[in-house]
Amino acid sequence: MPRLDRRTLLAGAAATGALAAVSRSAAASEPAYRPDLDFRGKSVLITGCSSGFGRLTAELLARQGARVFATMRNLPRPEADELVQLAEAENLDLHVIGIDVTDLKQINAGVKEAERINGGPIDVLVNNAGIGITSPVEVQDMEATRLIFDTNVFGPHRMARAVLPGMRSKGGGQIIQISSQLGRVIVPYSGHYSATKFALEAMSEQLAYELVPHQIDVTIIEPGGYPTKVWENRNIYSAALKKRSMAVHSEGYPQQVARMGQEDGSGRSADPADVARAIGGLMAQVPGTRPLRLPVHPGAKPQIPINEVTARVQTQWLGNSGYGPLIRAVHES
Repeated sequence: MPRLDRRTLLAGAAATGALAAVSRSAAASEPAYRPDLDFRGKSVLITGCSSGFGRLTAELLARQGARVFATMRNLPRPEADELVQLAEAENLDLHVIGIDVTDLKQINAGVKEAERINGGPIDVLVNNAGIGITSPVEVQDMEATRLIFDTNVFGPHRMARAVLPGMRSKGGGQIIQISSQLGRVIVPYSGHYSATKFALEAMSEQLAYELVPHQIDVTIIEPGGYPTKVWENRNIYSAALKKRSMAVHSEGYPQQVARMGQEDGSGRSADPADVARAIGGLMAQVPGTRPLRLPVHPGAKPQIPINEVTARVQTQWLGNSGYGPLIRAVHES
C-alpha cells in the first residue's frame, strides 16, 4: 500500500467531509544536506544575495544544479558582476536580477523576469534580505522604525505575494524565511530587530497553515550569530540613527548610544555556509515533511523550548477545531 503523506490525507479528508480527522503523528523530520544532492529541475529565487547567507546559498544551490535567481538591490554593483562572472566561469544556471524588497515595482518586475527565464513559476523562494539597526527602543526614530519593518517584514510579504499565484497555479512550492533566534528571544538594546523578526515568524506561521491546501511548504530558519556583512551594514544604519538622534531620548542611555555604529561581530566564528546547507537540506526533503521552524547554529539555540511550547499550545488550542487539519498538518507528521 502506498505511503500517505499529509497532502494526500488532507485531500482525501476534504473529499469526504472529514477534514477534522487529519493529523500527523510525529514531529517533522530534520533536513539532511549532502554535497551530492542534485537540484537540477529546481528553480530558486533568493533575496539579498550581495553577501552572507544569500550569496553562499546562491553559489551552493547553483553548483548542485539548481536554476538560481540571485537578487540584490542597487544594481549595477561589483557583487553582481562577481556572481555573473562566477556563473560564466563554472557554467552555472545562475541569473542576477535587481530587486529591492522595499520596492513593489522592482519585486513584481523581478519575479516576472525570473518566471520568464524559468519558463514558469518559481519552485522555491528564499526570503533572506534583512537589516538590523541597533539602539535602545526609545532612540529608534520613525525613520529607522519604518525602514527596518519595511525591509524585514513588509519585504518578505511583498515577495510571497509576488510568487504565490504562480506556485498555486502549478500545485506546489516552498517558501523559506530567514528569521533569527532573536525572532523568539530578546536581547536588550537591539532596537526593533526582534520586533521585526517576531512579526516575520508570526506571519510565516500563518502562511504555513493557509498554504497547506495548496501544497506549499513554509519553513522559518532561525540562525544564531554568524560573521557576515550584516554587522557592517548595521553599523551604517546605527551610526546614521545616532547622528540624528534627539538628546531628549539618547541622554537616558549614554553607554548604549556611545556604542551605536561600532559593532564588529567579533567572537562569531561559525560558518555562515551552515545556513546555505540547511536550505539545501530543506529543498531535498519530501514535501509535507519539512519542519515549520529550523534553528541553525553550532552553539546555543535558546529558541528550541519556545518553539516546542508554541507548537504544543497551537495544537492543543486549535487542533480539534475547524482549523485542526491545517494546524496538525504543519505541526505533526
